[in-house]
Amino acid sequence: MPARLFFIICLSLTLFLLFSSSLPADQIITATSPDKRIHIDFEVQKTDNGKMVPRYRVRFRDQEVMKWSRLGIRLADKSELGADIELEDSASREITEKFSQHSGKRKLINVAMNEKVVRLREKSEPRRRWELVLRATNDGVAFRFRIPEQSGWETLEIAAEMTEYNPVDKSQYWSLPLDSFTTSHEARYLKKAGVDPIHKMRALPLLIELNNGAYAAITEANINEYAGQYLVPTPIDGFKSQLSPLPKEPAIVVRHALPHSSPWRVILVGDRIGALVESDLVLALNEPCAIADTSWIKPGKTTFPWWNGYYEEGVNFKPGLNTATMKHYIDFCAANGIPYHSLDGVGDLAWYGGTIVPYQGADITKSVPEIDLPEVLKYAKSKGVRLRLWMHWQAAEKYMERAFPIYKEWGIEGVMLDFMDRDDQQMNAFLRKAVKLAAENQLTVTLHGCPKPTGLERTYPNLLTHEGVMNLEYDKWDKQGITPEHEVTVPFTRMLAGPLDFHQGSFRTVKLADFKPRNDAPLVIGTPSRTLAGYVVFQNHLSMVADYPSAYRDHPGLPILAAIPTTWDDIKVLDAKVGEYVVIARKSGDDWYVGAMTDRNAREFKLPLTFLAAGDYAAEIVTDEPSEKFGLAIRQETVKKKDTITIKLEPSGGAFIQLKKRSMAEVR
Repeated sequence: MPARLFFIICLSLTLFLLFSSSLPADQIITATSPDKRIHIDFEVQKTDNGKMVPRYRVRFRDQEVMKWSRLGIRLADKSELGADIELEDSASREITEKFSQHSGKRKLINVAMNEKVVRLREKSEPRRRWELVLRATNDGVAFRFRIPEQSGWETLEIAAEMTEYNPVDKSQYWSLPLDSFTTSHEARYLKKAGVDPIHKMRALPLLIELNNGAYAAITEANINEYAGQYLVPTPIDGFKSQLSPLPKEPAIVVRHALPHSSPWRVILVGDRIGALVESDLVLALNEPCAIADTSWIKPGKTTFPWWNGYYEEGVNFKPGLNTATMKHYIDFCAANGIPYHSLDGVGDLAWYGGTIVPYQGADITKSVPEIDLPEVLKYAKSKGVRLRLWMHWQAAEKYMERAFPIYKEWGIEGVMLDFMDRDDQQMNAFLRKAVKLAAENQLTVTLHGCPKPTGLERTYPNLLTHEGVMNLEYDKWDKQGITPEHEVTVPFTRMLAGPLDFHQGSFRTVKLADFKPRNDAPLVIGTPSRTLAGYVVFQNHLSMVADYPSAYRDHPGLPILAAIPTTWDDIKVLDAKVGEYVVIARKSGDDWYVGAMTDRNAREFKLPLTFLAAGDYAAEIVTDEPSEKFGLAIRQETVKKKDTITIKLEPSGGAFIQLKKRSMAEVR
C-alpha cells in the first residue's frame, strides 16, 4: 500500500474515533420510568460565555416537575466539574431491586428502574472524567455523581456541590428551617407558597405541592463516606445543594480516595401524597443486606423512663436510677407484653454515671452504684424481658469496640446512640461503623439527636429507627407542645425518608387549650385513640411505651397498644391532606391495622375496605368518646371488603381499627 494512502486511512480512522467518542452537545439523554409517566432528562447547555454546562429536569405525565437545573461539583482547588464539559458517551440498562426487608413498611420490595449512565469529561486540561448516573422509577427519579479512578488524580476533595432544584412555578413547600449544620433536626415544618429566603438552610426531605396538584419531595439515599445534603434558596425561586462541612475544615465537605460516588439525590413524584409515603425508592437505592442471619433482629416496643421523668405513683421506693425502679419497669413489661426495657438517664445523670451532656468519659460497661446491673440483668432474664442501653455517641465511640461484645454476652437487645447533631462525612462514617459493629454483636440500634435516615436500614436491618424530628419529648418544655397539625405534617415530610421515633405511648391526653408543658409526667395533646393511631401512622420498628407504669393501670388501651405490630407487610394511605389529617392502613400477616389522626378540627371518615382480601374480618374499632371514663369507645363489627367503616374524630383526635381475618372455622 502506498505510504500516502496508508497515512490518509490512518488519519481518517483517527478523526472518526475522535469525533465519534463525543455525543452531540445538544442531545437530550432521558431515563424513563417503566410505566412511562416519569422522566429525568439530561443535556449539556451552551451558556452565554460559550461554556458547556450540565443540567437536568424532571417530568411527570409530560409536565415539568423540576425545570432545567444545574449540576456540578466545586473542588477544593476552586475548579469545577461541570464548568465546561463534553459528553463522551452514555449507556442504558434495566434494574430490578427485589428483596425482603426484615423490618419495614413493606416486607417484599420490588422496585423496577431504568438507568442511564452519562460519561463526561472536562474540555480543557486536566481533562478529568466523571459520570452522572440517572434512574427513573414509577415513583420518582434519582441521580448521583460517580468519579472513577484515573491517572494523576488520587484524592477527591470537594468544597461544594452545585446541584440545583428548580420546581415549577407557583409550588407550595413544606420545609424544615435550620440555622446551622449542628442540629438535632427538631423543629417545626413551615408551609410557604414559593421559596422563603428568610431561612437560609432547609433540611431534607423537602415536600413540594406542584401547581398541577401532584406532589414531589427532595431527599437523599445511600450516604457512604459523604456529607449530608441541605438546601438553600436561589434567586430564581429554587434551591441549591449545600453539604455539611468537616468539623475542623469548613472549606472541605468530602475527602476520599478515588473512585468515589455521591449519595443518590432523590426526587419522589406522585399524583397523590400517599404515593410518596408508600414509596420504597430510598430503601431500594441502598446496598443489599450485609447481615447473613437476621433472625435475631426482633422489632418491638420498649419503655423509655426519661420521657416521664421517672415519675411514679403508689410505690414504696424512690423512682430513679436504682435497682428497685428497674425491676418495677421489668415487671410492668413482663405483665403487659412489652419486650424491652431501656436504661437511660434521669435529669442530667446517665445510667453509666456522669452527665448526659456533655459526656464525661464514663465507662458504658458499668452503671451508677445505685443500679446493681448484674442483678437487673438476671431479673430481666427471669422475666423474659431484655434490656436496651441509651448512651451518648461519644461514649459509644470511646468504648464500643470493647463494650458491644460484652453487651452480647449480657444478652442486651440493643443500644440508642444520641446527641450526634451532625451528618458531616466523619459523623456518617462513624454511624455506619457503629451500626456494623452492633450487627456483628447482634445488637439493634436506635439513633436520636440525628438527621433523617437515608436507607441504611436495608444494608443493616438492625438499625431499627431514627429520631431526627420534633416529637413528644417537647411536651416536657415547649409552650406550644406537639400540636395536632405538626403530627399530621410529619408523615409527609420527615417520614418520607424512613422510620422515625416519636416518644409515643401516653394515654394522659388533654385538649389543645388545656395543654401546659411539664418535665415530670408530661401531658400530650390529643385523645387516647389518637395515641393508638400513632403506632400505625408512624413507621417505627422500636416504638416507645414512654409513660410510667401506673399511668397504664387498668387502661383498656394498653393491651391494644401492646399488640400492635412494629413491622409490616404492606402499607396503603387511605386518605390524607398534609397538615390536616391522615389515614393509613398497614398489613401484618393476614390482618390490617388502620390509624387516623386529625388536626384541631373534628372530622368524619367513611373508609371503604376494598384493600381487604375476600372473606370475613373481625373489626375492632376504637374511637374518641369524651363521655367515657377513659375517653374512648370500643366496638366490634364483622366486615368484608365490600363494606365501609365510618369513624368520627374529635378535635385533635384519632381512631384505631384492627381488621383480623377470620378463619373458615370462625365463620362457621
